[in-house]
Amino acid sequence: MARLITRRLMTAALLLVIITFLVLALVDLAPGDAATRLAGDGASPEQIQQVREDLDLDDPLLERYGRWASDAVTGDLGTSLFSSQSVSSAIGDRLPVTLSLAATALLITVVVALVLGVIAANWPHTLVDRFVTAAAALTMSLPPFVVGVLAVTVFAIQRSWLPATGYSPVADDGYAEWARHLILPGAALAAASTAELARQIRGSLIDAMRQDYVRTARAKGLTRGAIVCKHAMKNAAIPILTVLGLQVGRILGGAVTVEFIFVMPGFGQLALTAVEQQDIPMIQGVVVVSAISVLVINLLVDISYGLVNPKLRRA
Repeated sequence: MARLITRRLMTAALLLVIITFLVLALVDLAPGDAATRLAGDGASPEQIQQVREDLDLDDPLLERYGRWASDAVTGDLGTSLFSSQSVSSAIGDRLPVTLSLAATALLITVVVALVLGVIAANWPHTLVDRFVTAAAALTMSLPPFVVGVLAVTVFAIQRSWLPATGYSPVADDGYAEWARHLILPGAALAAASTAELARQIRGSLIDAMRQDYVRTARAKGLTRGAIVCKHAMKNAAIPILTVLGLQVGRILGGAVTVEFIFVMPGFGQLALTAVEQQDIPMIQGVVVVSAISVLVINLLVDISYGLVNPKLRRA
């Protein structure tokens, strides 16, 4: 297991270097630049060029990347070209909103998918199973922004049960208001992932329930709940964990759209603004945090394989 983690960490470090370098190169290839925006609409070419020189935007790509990487290793992600705010500080202000949203969506995904998947697997090819499968297929076809708009229309505008937009920090209004503002966006973000995970749980459990060890457990008189929880679920866990890891990445990526719909001041809004302004330090900081999040999730999934399958611990 230690060798597996070491290999994964080395691969993650290499991927992080490649990703951040490619992002800087792609920003350079995009039409326009930050200097044009900073100089203003009426700026002359000479003034724009002066801004470029002041910001070192004319330096070779490798030189600029090396300078940024050497600072990033020490924790200094630079300063925004437009707000003059530290990139680390800006991300730190916005990240709790996105993490709260993602955690809510992940909790909804795991709980609802587990319940629906186990129910469908225990009564395969029945009306209940067909209903769960059809509902999952329909939900998977709906993007988060469609689910978000429908949720706001029904539960916020027509019923006024939940707030339609915004975010309420725990420090300001307490946990109750914080949770109320996260239910709708969290559900919208979790919808497709819940459907995908429920289908995987159903399929994996049905396969596991057909194995000989399950028949032996039934012959011993074990209850259905004990068979599912102690035997079938453990052996069906690896494909389920794989899909769950993919859904966490999907949730983090979809948070950008959901935050826009529900007007939440999160990480996604910061990323969109940085891209629109071609704020290179902010874009690089957003990419680093996003890439590290996905790589950490993948590492945790790999470690979880070893926890449920002892054979993989010696890999």
